[in-house]
Amino acid sequence: MSYVLDAAGGVRRAIEAQDAQVDVQKYQFDAAYLTLTGNVALAALRIASARAQIDSVAYLLGEDEKNVEFVQKAFDAGSVSRVDVLSAQSQLANDQTLLPPLKQQLSVARHQLSVLVGRAPADWAPPDFDLKELAAPQQLPLTLPSELVHRRPDILSAEAQLHAAAANVGVATANLYPQITLTASVNLQATTPDQLFNSASLVGALMAGVTGPIFDHGARRDRQRAAQDAMQAALDHYEQTVLVSFGQVADVLEALEHDAQMERAQQHAVDAAAANLDLTRQSYQAGNVGVLQVLDAQRSNEQAQLGLVRARAQRLQDDMQLLLATGGVAPNGPPTGAAGSAAKAR
Repeated sequence: MSYVLDAAGGVRRAIEAQDAQVDVQKYQFDAAYLTLTGNVALAALRIASARAQIDSVAYLLGEDEKNVEFVQKAFDAGSVSRVDVLSAQSQLANDQTLLPPLKQQLSVARHQLSVLVGRAPADWAPPDFDLKELAAPQQLPLTLPSELVHRRPDILSAEAQLHAAAANVGVATANLYPQITLTASVNLQATTPDQLFNSASLVGALMAGVTGPIFDHGARRDRQRAAQDAMQAALDHYEQTVLVSFGQVADVLEALEHDAQMERAQQHAVDAAAANLDLTRQSYQAGNVGVLQVLDAQRSNEQAQLGLVRARAQRLQDDMQLLLATGGVAPNGPPTGAAGSAAKAR
């Protein structure tokens, strides 16, 4: 049996470095989990957004078809010209081009979510997420405490790497000093076989040894300097990770503030466009305006409706980005908000 007197702390710092490496691996696992769940939630949001836009375009196409039918009847009655009929048909044809790209976006988002849950797109279909069921927070803080950002796995991993690098400096420093080892041994000695297992045959010994650094042309000093440089690099990496994290949070907070403004503006645009369309149709029936004014009002209403859907989807996406930028949800923690709805995909 031997025991090392860790006078210089080398063994203790080596154990500390290994414990820190365990933490690094744990936080890297947490980062991978956060990335996966975040991508699942974002894919679910893209599915909900594409479906909402498809529904909106489908409604608009129905309105276009009604306009074509309405103008065609007016043309048959001799109240409008052929140009008005062609204008209505042209608007219907133009709006029909909006649908295929949205269907393609929906297919891509569905396939992406299938891959993220580990299934082939042909073998599994994700749920049909509804954008209206994903509620955004009514109010968001303009500032966030740094403790929320500190729980990010990349920051915790960089912090653990810095801890391991500092411990390795302690190991390299301890190797500059002599190592003291205590060795104890117990043997059995007897002159005859029948006395071999007698208590008198026990022979013990206790020895101490000192191992000092040999002349190595400064290799130990170089390893110490290398460990110190590695610690400085780990410190720089940690500081950079923290700065990037705060920058990401600041960007998302600004985006959320602008998203709220955009959503309110789009809602006002929808209300105004709907009122204008209704009034224009009444004026057209009264003979005060032509069919082109009706089509222009229809176009404004369509653009406002699509803009509102896109604004809501963007706000939900930025809400999710804020959750990811502040560390997200722990692997064993309950998902909340949009993340909770998206987690049902699994």
